[in-house]
Amino acid sequence: MKNIFFTTGLIIGLLIGSKNTSAQYYFFDGEYYDNPILYEAGISVNAMNCLTDMGGKKGIGTKFLKDLNIGKTHISGGVFFSAAYKNAVALRLEGTFGQISGNDNVLVGVTDIAKERFNRNLNFRSYIIDVTAMLELHPMYIFIDWPAKETTPPRTSPYIVGGIGYFSFNPQTKQGNRYIDLQPLSTEGQGFAEYPERKVYKLNQINIPLGAGVKYEVSPLINARAEVVYRTTFTDYLDDLSTTYIDPALFDKYFGVGSQKAINARALYDQQLEKHGGINGRRGNPKNTDGYFTVCLKLSVIIGRERIRR
Repeated sequence: MKNIFFTTGLIIGLLIGSKNTSAQYYFFDGEYYDNPILYEAGISVNAMNCLTDMGGKKGIGTKFLKDLNIGKTHISGGVFFSAAYKNAVALRLEGTFGQISGNDNVLVGVTDIAKERFNRNLNFRSYIIDVTAMLELHPMYIFIDWPAKETTPPRTSPYIVGGIGYFSFNPQTKQGNRYIDLQPLSTEGQGFAEYPERKVYKLNQINIPLGAGVKYEVSPLINARAEVVYRTTFTDYLDDLSTTYIDPALFDKYFGVGSQKAINARALYDQQLEKHGGINGRRGNPKNTDGYFTVCLKLSVIIGRERIRR
């Protein structure tokens, strides 16, 4: 993973280093001209949400937007730097910082099959730190040679973006007035010999971001963007919830009888309002991994577009 970001950083570094040797690309307008390589440095304000096993909408829990609960959207922020070649292809490094959460109590009053999730009575929050290396593709510049047309290019450019990311998360649940970290409690027997297929999940993992956006040139030196990026993960434990309940006696076995860790695990692994299912009863759905996404508004400064000297 480190090699991926090192390589991306090296490429961007080489692009930056080439600025002084690059030739004029074309006149942007009557006041500025573009070099072949332009840079952007900017910030973003985002709405962040997630799709996990927890909460959701009425009916059977399904993939993607049908199970999205808008009320669990959180404001997040980010910073980014990109290097673009002839406005057509760009490499971007971006950091995003935010929070995701879920709560089964959003299903209060539901009388269909989703009542099982309400009865499960679990909740979580997790802070997210996300670093991504992404490639932007701008079709209107890839397929149209604007300098050859000798006309002003459009100020609006739709694009697609994708790449690879590295993120950290730490699911917590609220108990009274405090939040407790869930991963160390092995609430589904992760790391226990009785469940060899349930490994302790790592709190730092890879994701695959994919999205689309539109860039608008506010001025020769300022860009604004609107963008949506969904991040596919390789874990089902963003919410510490995936599969079945376990025998609570195992918490005493592995954490020590009467230890605070065992007490917390017993109290938090099963909080059903009406107990049913027992050991190996369904707790979550292991068939689908979790994911999260951002809806972003970005503002950036263009570097490399130079004023014409008269």
